[in-house]
Formats: sequence, structure tokens, C-alpha cells
Amino acid sequence: MDFSIPAPTSALLDRIRHFVTTRVYPVEAELLALGFSAAEPRLQALRAEVRAAGLWMPQMSKQLGGLGLSLQDHGLVSEVLGQCPFGHYLFNCQAPDAGNMEILHKYATPAQQQRFLAPLLRGEIRSCFSMTEPDNAGSNPTQLACTAVRDGDDYVINGRKWFTSSADGAAFAVVMAVTDPGAEAHRRASMLLVPTDTPGFRLVRNIPIFGHAGGGYDSHAEIAYEDCRVPADNLLGPAHAGFAIAQERLGPGRIHHCMRWLGICERALAMMCRRALARQLAPGEALADKQIVQAWIAESRARIDAARLMVLRTAWLIDEHGFAGAREEVSLIKFHVAEVMAGVLEHAIQVHGALGLTDDTVLAWYYTRERGARIYDGPDEVHKMVVARRILHRYATTTKDRRA
Repeated sequence: MDFSIPAPTSALLDRIRHFVTTRVYPVEAELLALGFSAAEPRLQALRAEVRAAGLWMPQMSKQLGGLGLSLQDHGLVSEVLGQCPFGHYLFNCQAPDAGNMEILHKYATPAQQQRFLAPLLRGEIRSCFSMTEPDNAGSNPTQLACTAVRDGDDYVINGRKWFTSSADGAAFAVVMAVTDPGAEAHRRASMLLVPTDTPGFRLVRNIPIFGHAGGGYDSHAEIAYEDCRVPADNLLGPAHAGFAIAQERLGPGRIHHCMRWLGICERALAMMCRRALARQLAPGEALADKQIVQAWIAESRARIDAARLMVLRTAWLIDEHGFAGAREEVSLIKFHVAEVMAGVLEHAIQVHGALGLTDDTVLAWYYTRERGARIYDGPDEVHKMVVARRILHRYATTTKDRRA
């Protein structure tokens, strides 16, 4: 078992860390105050710097203009980028675009790749992923109500979606809709590519999250599809394979999320330590002298390190054996790392006191934006049930064998 980071990966991490700390941190507060939409011109200038530095798209192959990193190495990069709200976007490896790039690369036709994938890889456009519905449980995508009915050479889409992240300003949506309502649950839906300027695609609103509706990349939209007609050629992948493609998309995506969350943890822990040392409660008495604060710091360090090992092992399993060989581990890290992040952020805010509730630090931004980590990509409770059933099944089998 070798826990060392290979020298080339370590050097790459140093370059990325240097860029984030010297070029992004100094303007982070100003950009957050502007909001993603108003800050877009300045973000594009920073993206151009990333690309010129040869750090563009760590998650994609070199043939597609990326760095061609393994999932494990990209996980390490994702942790560094996660320490800044703009990190992933500046390097063109942000959700939902990163996941859309992966399925477009695998399933899109050459014509679809030229129209949708190529400009996405270049960072010229953004995309969104439109699956979750307000009237159906997001944890069960087999129960979608949005339909795409074949009409000659077209599909006509009708339905309502929400939490279509980053739809505001996106050039196209990857839409999951029912194309065969009579089929068994996992074969009912297909994926279609829908340009957002298509008649019948209506962005109803950016949904306020903890009082902030956001805008641009930092938004979660409610979308109405009202007789939205797209060519049948916009079908992505095989017909009725939407569920399988979605599952394939979510596997690596959960690695990206988990490592990004660990980056947030690292940033919050560093802020907690600095605040504890700097905050004087009385002459000669710092907040860091309090045993409960020391316990929070020690516990956070242990939980972050343990969670990182879990995620990197899962990434290694996927690299070596594919997503099917790591289903249980993916569920484990999804709920575990989300819980770790919630705890570290809670302690960091508590150590900052009232300051932690304000927008004068990045903590409140992370706290409100990332509470959804325990809900999206499958609620924690669902992942826990999935893992528990697998474990119980193994014990039930071995118990039966002993009795026999």
C-alpha cells in the first residue's frame, strides 16, 4: 500500500494551488459580492489564464484538450479547487458541465459532438442537466412524469423540472424524459439535447436557496417544457437508456463532489484555526486555549483525513474495476463526506461567532450552498439504506450457509 502522491501529480497540484492562492483568493470576496453573472467577464479572463497555463480540464482526455488525469488524480485536483467557490468553474471542470462532457463524449453522435460538446470543451458555452421534478421524488428517477413523445422526425417534450442547476445562461440542457411509458421502470426514459432557445423551453425562475436566487452558473432553475419540439436527431445515446446513462454520469460525479467537499473542509479548518489563534477573549487568553475548540479542531482533522482516504480508495476502485465494482463505496463516501463537511463548517462558523454568519467570510456562502450535499445525488438516507441492505444480504447468505 503506497500512500505517496506521484511526483508529477504533486507538481501539478502545486501549480494549481499557486494559481488559486495568488490569482483567485485576492479577488474572491469582490467576485462573490458581484455574483457569478456580473463577475462573468472577470471570470472569463481568469479562465483564459488557466488555459494558457496548460491547466484546462483536468478531468478530460488529452485528445479532447484536457489533462487526461485518472479519476484518483483528478480527485486530488478537485480538493484543491474546492477550496475556492470559483475553482472548478475556472478550470472548466464544474458540475453539471463536467458530467455532461463525459456522457456527450461517450454517447453523442459526431454531429452532436460538433454542435454541443466542442464549444463546451472550449469553455465557450455552459450546459445544464434537467432531471429532477417538483412533483416526484428526486431520489427515484424511474418515476419521472416529463414526457418526450415522438412526432414524425421530432420529439415533443412536456413537463416541469426544477433544480436544473446552472440553467440560467446555459446554451443547452440534457433533458431526461419518458419516451416509453409502458416499459419497465428502468427503460422508460431517454435523454435529449435541448437548446435553451428552443420554443417551449421556459425558465420559470431561479429558485431562491436560503434567500439567494443566484444567477448564471450559481443558480438552480425551475424549467417548464411546453410542447418543446426538438429533432429526433437530438436523442442522446440509445432510446430508453436514460436511466443507465444517468447512473453512469453520477458515479464519477460523486467522486468530484466528495473531493470538492473535502477542499471546502480544508478551507474551513484553516479558517477555524486562524480565527481561534487570533481571537482574544481576555488579555492573554485566546479562543484557541479553550478545550472544546481544540477538540473541534482535532476531530475535524481526523474526520477529513479519514474521509479523504475513503474517497481516494473509491476513485482507485473505479479506475481499476469500473463504476460497477465500486457501487457500495460510492454510496458510503457520498453520505459520509457530506456529513463530515457539514460538521466542519458548523464548527468553523461557531468559532467565528457572529462573523461566521455574515458574508464577510466565505463560510456562510459555503454553508448555504452546500447544505444540499446531503440531498442531491441521492439523499443520505437512501444511500445508507442501499449500503445496509447489501451488508445485511452478505450476512444473511453466510448465516444460511452455516446453518446448511
